[in-house]
Amino acid sequence: MLPTAVIERAQQEMLEWGDSGMSVMEMSHRGKDYMSIAQSAEANLREVMGIPDNYKVLFLQGGASSQFAMVPMNLLQGKSGADYLNTGMWSKKAVAEAKRYCDVNVAADTSEGGFCSVPTQESLKLNADAAYVHYTPNETIGGVEFDYVPETGDVPLVADMSSTILSRPMDVSKYGVIYAGAQKNIGPAGLTIAIVREDLIGNAMENTPVMFNYETHAKSDSMYNTPPTYSWYMAGLVFEWIKEQGGLAAMGEINQRKANKIYELIDSSDFYGNPVDKNGRSWMNVPFTLADAELDGAFLAGAAERGLVTLKGHRSVGGMRASIYNAMPESGVDTLVEFMKEFEQQNG
Repeated sequence: MLPTAVIERAQQEMLEWGDSGMSVMEMSHRGKDYMSIAQSAEANLREVMGIPDNYKVLFLQGGASSQFAMVPMNLLQGKSGADYLNTGMWSKKAVAEAKRYCDVNVAADTSEGGFCSVPTQESLKLNADAAYVHYTPNETIGGVEFDYVPETGDVPLVADMSSTILSRPMDVSKYGVIYAGAQKNIGPAGLTIAIVREDLIGNAMENTPVMFNYETHAKSDSMYNTPPTYSWYMAGLVFEWIKEQGGLAAMGEINQRKANKIYELIDSSDFYGNPVDKNGRSWMNVPFTLADAELDGAFLAGAAERGLVTLKGHRSVGGMRASIYNAMPESGVDTLVEFMKEFEQQNG
């Protein structure tokens, strides 16, 4: 979901950006007009997230799934293994891809419990000689979210933040690499952002393809080839919008409040359930089940009549899932909670 104000701004600028005589989609990515758009977007992201100067911000393609390979290709740097925390479907895919390039030590695995919890810091079986530690702070499908940042000592921490980036304040300096697909909290699909500490750039594996080497993109300001220019532009509008809302502190307060409204209803009801441990509940993705799964279809149909769509849970877990990213207004959550109460009264 994108903020309405952002879509309206893009609509106004669709045919002509500024006095350029052309749409953003028609610009050369190396022209002065587009370069100003790109530079402004990066500057606003750095401001919003408080990104230190010793980090490069890369605007890439290939989705977060490409990062599953790019991370080991760039970060192994002569070491043979890396640590991975397996807490859901996305971290599981990251583990499978990393095994193509190195020995993977699964330092935590919550699969036996159905991916319904977050491992504690004390339970992590970390290897001090690992090249890096990879984890997924928020698992979209299971609605599981870390309520802490893992401590990894001198070993770089890598985070797939596709679904939690920009949702609250964070300390970028705790991470070696942060990467995120744009299509949750940043902008339209097609753009991937990687925030990489500079000392981790420049020692990619010998056979790393040019386009999979962080150094390629860092040296060329993400302009080695034609980037996803319109998605980059849209992301820049979103960064401006977040600043206008009061920054990440304000976004965090709103997002926590939105999530709490749904969880409070679920916890007060015998009709709805949530399988995730309370200390691992996601602010961004709230999965829930009905006491009678045969009512799922009626629930989805009734929700759609209220304008509440894409609530069907992932096929691997079933039930429902409310994804309440930054652009979802609190009024949308209020409408969902109201409908859930009414549906329970009618069918409970």
